[in-house]
Amino acid sequence: MPKISVIGAGNVGATLAQRLIEKDFADVVMLDVVEGIPQGKALDISQSANVLGFSHTITGSNDYAETAGSEIVVITAGIARKPGMTREELLAINQKIMTDVVSNCLKYSPEATLVVVSNPVDTMTYLAWKLSGLPRKRVVGLSGVLDGGRLATFVARELGVKPSAVTPCVMGEHGGSMVVMPRFTLVSGKPLSELVSAEKADELAKRAVNGGAEIVAFLKTGSAFYAPSASIAAMAEAIFTGSGKVMNCAAVLDGEYGLKNIVLGVPVKLGKGGLQEIITLPLDGTENARLLASAEVVKGQIAALSL
Repeated sequence: MPKISVIGAGNVGATLAQRLIEKDFADVVMLDVVEGIPQGKALDISQSANVLGFSHTITGSNDYAETAGSEIVVITAGIARKPGMTREELLAINQKIMTDVVSNCLKYSPEATLVVVSNPVDTMTYLAWKLSGLPRKRVVGLSGVLDGGRLATFVARELGVKPSAVTPCVMGEHGGSMVVMPRFTLVSGKPLSELVSAEKADELAKRAVNGGAEIVAFLKTGSAFYAPSASIAAMAEAIFTGSGKVMNCAAVLDGEYGLKNIVLGVPVKLGKGGLQEIITLPLDGTENARLLASAEVVKGQIAALSL
C-alpha cells in the first residue's frame, strides 16, 4: 500500500494526518516522540472511517520503523520560539531536531520526497536538503501555498468573489520579508494590480504577510493549523498524484532569479518525486529588488546554522 508519513502529532501534524486520510489515496503514519499522543489521535481519526467512507489506514507510532517505505514524509516537528529565546537558540534546537528526523526518515524511506513545515521553514528546508544529500527536487517546503491562501481570502472578501477565483503569487521568505506580487496575482484571470489601487494592494499584502501573527493574537496560546494543514495536504496530493500543479513553495534555487545555494519561496510545478520545474516570472526591477532583499534575510538565517 502507498504510504505517507507525518512527523509530529501536534495541531498541524494531526490535522494534516486527518486531511490526508480523508483524501484516501494512501495509508498515513503519524509519528511523534511523545508516547500515546500519535496512537490516540490516529485511533480517534480511524474511527471516522465508517462515517466518511475512507478505506486506507492511519497509524500512530513512536517508532520510525513504522514509516518504512513512505513515498512522502512531511516534517512538522520542531519547537516554537518561546519568550526570552533568541532566534539563534531556536535555530540550534530545531537544527538538532531536524537532524534526527531526516536521518531516521531516510533510514527507512530512502526514496521519499521530503516536505518541510518546521519553522523558520526556508532555513529548515535548506537544512533538510543539506542533511539528506537528496537532489533538490525531492526537498520542498511549505510557504507560498499557505501565504497565498491567506492573500486569496482577503482579496476575495475585498472584491466580493470566491476565494477559488484568486490565483495568488507570494514569493520570498515565509516571514516578515515575504513578497506579495500583485501583478502576478490573478482574479478570474485579471491582475490584482489592475483591479485595486496600489494602496489597497499594499494593504491586502500586509495583512497576508501578518496573517499568522493575526491568528496568534486572537488565540493567545498556539498558532494556525487549519489553513497550514490544508496547504500541506494540497502539496502532498500534487506530489503523490503527479499532477504538475503550479504552487508557490520553498525550493532550492540553483541560478533561478539570480540566486544559488538558497531556499526561497517561488512558483513551482509539483509532481511525482517532488519539484518538477521552477517557474521564472519576468519580474520588473522593483519586484526583483524586493525578492533579493527577502533572500538576504534567509541567507542570514542559513549562515547562523552550524553546517
